[in-house]
Amino acid sequence: MKTVEKLETLSSSHQILHAFNIRPNIRFEAQGDNEQVILVVRAHPITQIPWLLNSIIFIVFFYYLNFFLPSFLNLGQIIFINLFALSTISAYIWFNFLSWYFNVGIVTNQRVVDVDLQAIVYREVTYANLNKIEDVTSKGGGFLASIFNYGNVFIQTAGTEVNVEFFNVPKPAEVSRIINNLIYVKKNGS
Repeated sequence: MKTVEKLETLSSSHQILHAFNIRPNIRFEAQGDNEQVILVVRAHPITQIPWLLNSIIFIVFFYYLNFFLPSFLNLGQIIFINLFALSTISAYIWFNFLSWYFNVGIVTNQRVVDVDLQAIVYREVTYANLNKIEDVTSKGGGFLASIFNYGNVFIQTAGTEVNVEFFNVPKPAEVSRIINNLIYVKKNGS
């Protein structure tokens, strides 16, 4: 006998920086009238540390570079270099944040939606209806993934349908469990 968690028992919860949200009060672009958002996931915040560290290193580097520039350049050139460096670092931070924030996985009571934003101007949205999903697998490996409990969730669909992947999401086993419960409820009508 398979134990299935009812949709009503999933209480609303939000995690740090909104990377794992159960029953959030949101709507998305192609949401149907009777479609309820059950889960929203993004990459775990700990996976964003590399670009944050790079940003800090760039800022510190340009700060200390200003002590050596006056011996080679005049004031106008130094101001130009500083403005260029500051705008470049700010753009780097902004684009990486937008990439993290808008690469999102949405699980509803009818389908799974994967939104991937690439290079700010290109967005790919993949839908998989629950009744077309064949297998849900969660994988996590590595030292940081084990400590902070994040990993990948792979959703395989039937036939020629596109597969859906959520990368570096918090609690991948719980994401898989929720999707499997929704599939069971959808197929058995309970």
